[in-house]
Amino acid sequence: MARKLTDKSSKNSRSADAGRRQSDAGSQRIVEVARAHFFSHGFRSVTMDDLAAELGISKKTLYAHFPGKIALLEAVLADKFAGVSAALEQITREHPHDFPVALHELLANTQRELDEIKPPFVRDMRQKAPHIFKIVERRRAALIQRHFGKLFVEGQRTGMVRKDISTKLMIEILLATVQAIVNPAKVEELGLTPKSGFSAVIKVVLEGVIARKGTKL
Repeated sequence: MARKLTDKSSKNSRSADAGRRQSDAGSQRIVEVARAHFFSHGFRSVTMDDLAAELGISKKTLYAHFPGKIALLEAVLADKFAGVSAALEQITREHPHDFPVALHELLANTQRELDEIKPPFVRDMRQKAPHIFKIVERRRAALIQRHFGKLFVEGQRTGMVRKDISTKLMIEILLATVQAIVNPAKVEELGLTPKSGFSAVIKVVLEGVIARKGTKL
């Protein structure tokens, strides 16, 4: 009898695991479709009905995964940051002691990621979800501190980055400048995109911290 109960429990557990995997896969598919629309067209003009129709599921099923558009937006941004973080981690692992290559790869990857975010999304973040952008700022700051911090330390070790300024101060300057410029209100005011705004900030900051012999980077 005990054996039968154990077998039944094991079967139920496997069934539950399979159900969770199926649910996770369904949620990820929804996030991927929403991500493409939100970043390109903004999230205000994309309805849950639109997404359900494109996904070929009922709106009830969609709401079973995400109770509303804001919850879905948060999942999209979490997915975005998870991908960015994984890519930056890989770059720092592959080039731990090669400052020029690591710098080039970090900047190239960041530019590609920012290129996905178009003006309508920035507009909607400013008008409809400023509270969510605060979360974006915190996650962005953590990525900059972790990856560019390591980069500046390595740059100082190899003589490519100035040693008369502490790396902590360099990062604080970079963070403050990014926060001041690369936000929905300022980007719209200056007629920039997140990509062009970040590029300008990085150019100015790096020109200040790169040692003279490294200026050809």
